[in-house]
Amino acid sequence: MAYTSDDDIIRRRLLIDGEGGNDDKRLNNLLKTFIRWSTMKEDDENSQAMYQRMQAMIGQCEYTLEKAMNTYEMNKQELENYEKLSKEIDDKIEEATKRISEAKQELQLAKCIRKNRQEYDNLAKIIQQQPDRQETTKQLEALDKELSTLAKTRQQLEEKLELRRKQFMVLITSIHELQSILEADDQTNDENKDEDTNMSS
Repeated sequence: MAYTSDDDIIRRRLLIDGEGGNDDKRLNNLLKTFIRWSTMKEDDENSQAMYQRMQAMIGQCEYTLEKAMNTYEMNKQELENYEKLSKEIDDKIEEATKRISEAKQELQLAKCIRKNRQEYDNLAKIIQQQPDRQETTKQLEALDKELSTLAKTRQQLEEKLELRRKQFMVLITSIHELQSILEADDQTNDENKDEDTNMSS
């Protein structure tokens, strides 16, 4: 609350009183004049002049009173206007506070939506980098076909290898048999030579 000095109080009273706060003095002068006038004789020369002077003083007091009443009404209206304006300002402050609160909530929601959109965009980029289902299915089918071909080729190679192994075994057996025949022939030849030698002796 602002401090109000004595000078401010006096200045305000002078403004309200209109002519320097002389109402009390003016009323006292009017009363004194009235007392003097009431004690004067009717035929006194100054009676009429004093009466006119009192009329002027009364008019001046009435004017000051009316002025003070107008000032009071004006101040009253100003006070009402200030109270109305203060209420309007309070209402606007309350409304602004409410809007600020709503704006904060909307901001939080917008941040959440933005975060979700960023996560969605990142996931979309990752998904786009991956092959689609149709392409993946084609690749799997091609791999299955390749595996099937490789399996058949392996089986054919294993069968061929088994055939070659059997043929090799037959060859080994034949070689052993041929070797035995040759050894038997050599032994027979040696025996025939020995018999010929003995007969020659």
